Amino acid sequence: MAKGYQANRERQEQIGALGKALAKRAGFACEWCEGKGDLRPWDYRPDEEPSEETLALLCGRCREMAEGRRGDLHELREIRNALWSPVPAVAEGAAQVLAKSKEAWIREAIEESFIDETVKAELLK
Repeated sequence: MAKGYQANRERQEQIGALGKALAKRAGFACEWCEGKGDLRPWDYRPDEEPSEETLALLCGRCREMAEGRRGDLHELREIRNALWSPVPAVAEGAAQVLAKSKEAWIREAIEESFIDETVKAELLK
């Protein structure tokens, strides 16, 4: 138990250390919807070492969608532009959320994005 707690604590410290760089990169706004409230890092690849490539700065609403809540069409349209981010945590994370909806415009947006082809194929299958 203590080992898991300590590892989690160390991971949170690593993520926290990247917070200023994330905020600056994001322009102090959510990297998915550009909202300004309740901004915190979201860990796209929790099995990897935290880095600017694996973290996205998201608002509370977008973090909820990242963690499984289905977004309504309005929310999904708001995060569509994130698909063109050069940061994998931003673009691929948004694509995962969007891909849960079977709307044609979403599929088209993912297909047109610059996301890695392997990731696209997995999301669109």
